[in-house]
Order: sequence, then structure tokens, then C-alpha cells
Amino acid sequence: MERTDALHHYLNIDQKKVEFEEEQLRTQAPDFWDDVDRAQEQMKKVKAIEKWLNGYKEVRQCADELQLAFDFYKDEMVTEEEVDADYAKAVKAIEDLELMNMLRQKEDPMDCVMKINSGAGGTESQDWAQMLMRMYMRWAEAHGHKVTISDLQEGDEAGIKSVTMEIEGGEYAYGFLKSENGVHRLVRVSPFNAQGKRMTSFASVFVSPLVDDTIEVYVDPAKLSWDTFRSSGAGGQNVNKVESGVRLRYWYTDPDTGEEEEILIENTETRDQPKNRAKALLLLKSQLYDRAMKKRLEAQAKIEAGKKKIEWGSQIRSYVFDDRRVKDHRTNYQTTDVDGVMDGKIDGFIKAYLMEFPVNDDEQQ
Repeated sequence: MERTDALHHYLNIDQKKVEFEEEQLRTQAPDFWDDVDRAQEQMKKVKAIEKWLNGYKEVRQCADELQLAFDFYKDEMVTEEEVDADYAKAVKAIEDLELMNMLRQKEDPMDCVMKINSGAGGTESQDWAQMLMRMYMRWAEAHGHKVTISDLQEGDEAGIKSVTMEIEGGEYAYGFLKSENGVHRLVRVSPFNAQGKRMTSFASVFVSPLVDDTIEVYVDPAKLSWDTFRSSGAGGQNVNKVESGVRLRYWYTDPDTGEEEEILIENTETRDQPKNRAKALLLLKSQLYDRAMKKRLEAQAKIEAGKKKIEWGSQIRSYVFDDRRVKDHRTNYQTTDVDGVMDGKIDGFIKAYLMEFPVNDDEQQ
């Protein structure tokens, strides 16, 4: 009951009810659908507020039902098992809403772009990169997201050198998957090693929000250049004849240091070069937005120097197959269900990360 009351306070439920009524009134204006894009944005806004209100309504209902069940139990009108079931239901509803409350940054509801690169170590790390790709695809599938592979570099013998995937269509793809940014370490007896030695492999995961038309990102045309190439892989004769693959090069200047760096994006998603160009440009905008966002987070981290530091590029998690253990080094959350994790069951890790590194109050305002 205390946690339910606390959520009422944190989420400003009374204020949200007023906001919901005001925003809904706007949708009833006679000229509302004259500007379709603006109308859709407004509908999105209304639905977002309604989601919070419905979430809290469910929590309050579960908490009240539990209180009632507990009172009935004292009068021997319900069993202990029934109270336990109501308790489990209430705790789940509360934890789900508390977790949603951790996703309050502007970027969190966005779709995302995920890039996985295999580390040094040839076939072994390329196989590991492919295992991670499958893990995230299974997670996305279970959460109602659509996955599109925009670029895939096959491994020499097995696995992949790198993959770029867009994860879209569900809810809070970036908000949840930002916890996966960093280096993932695998320890196992290698199937590629004749001596049956225990091997350590690394792969890095980069996650950035996938920007849409509502986000303004400036791309300097003077710093942009394009190459085209023939896509490789399955697809018949057309693949080798048409230069549908695009390679975008962009010279990025760090606003703080003035250092220049080349951003390289390849896209072979379709056989239509204009579509591949448009998608590559969107991926560039996502990267530029992501860099600006991380600058903001770094500035915030300096202000909160006393708090635990979040390292973007450090080794974040170890998957030790022989010991049946997967451990996150940032939160110390671990599980022995290695098969489940590799099948996409990573919500425990995501939740532990979000609860440990929430946004600060200024950010929430």
C-alpha cells in the first residue's frame, strides 16, 4: 500500500488526470484532422498519458483487492493461497509501473538501432557475435518488436563479423536495450578448438535511438559523401549486376575537442538504391543524435560525480557456460539460466540496470 501511494505521488497522478482531459479536448476540435501529422502526434500524446493512468489504476485495484483479501482471510473467508496469489499479482503490477517510471527520458520510447561487432579472436568471437544477435532477436520477438537487418557482414568460417539491426514497432525499445551498451564476454569450451580448451571471446554492442521525422538532427551536406557497391549474398543474378548497396561517409567534428572522426555506414537492406540511401541517412541521424545525447549524459554524470559511474564502453556482462552463470558487472545481478538468457530472457538484467541507474529528478522534470 505504501509503494502504491508512493507511485501516486511520483507519477503526479492527479496532475496527469487534468492533463489527460485537456489534451483529449484538443482532439475534439473540428479542424483537428486538417494537419494529419500534428493530429497523430497529439493522439500519441493522449495515449502516453492514458497509459500512465491505466497503469496506476491497475496497481491501485490490485493493492485494494489484496487489502480486501487480507481482511477476508482474518475472518476465514478466503485461503492463505488466495491471499498469496493476490499479493504476487499486486507486486508484479507495482514493479512493472516502477520500472516504467525509470524510463522517463525523451529517447526511451523510441525504436532503436543495435550494432554488434565481434572482437579479436576470429571464428570464436564471430560465432559469439551471432549468438548475441540471436539472443536480441528472440528478446525483440517476445516483446512485440519487428527486427530489420540493414547490414550484415558474414564471418570467415562461421558466425558474423558485424550486424546492424533496427528494432521497431514495440514499446520502449531504446529505453530497455540501452542497458546492453558495452562489451559482452563469453567463456566456454570452444567447439572450434580440437583440444577442447576453455576460450574467452568478446563482442561489443552499441545501441542508439532510431530517430524519426519528429526529431530535428542537422546533417552538414558538405561533410557527407556516398559510394555505391554491389550487394553480396543470396539473391540471384541481380545482386551482382546492380550497385544497390550504399556506403555513407560523414566527417563528424566533436563540439568539445574539435577532433574529427569519420562515421561510416553501409546499407544493403533492399535492392533499391534510393531506399538504401534514405535508410543510411536515417541511421546517420540516429548516430548523431546518440552522440549529442551521450554528451548530455556525460555532463550530467560529472555533476553527479558522487554517484556510481556508468561506463559506456566497458565490459558489462560475462556469460560463463561451464559454470552455468551469467553475471552483470554493473549491477551484480546474475542467473544460472544460461539457456534462457541465450534464448532472449534478459529482462532481469535490464530491470536491474534501470533500477540502479535511474534518471535524476531534473531529467524527470
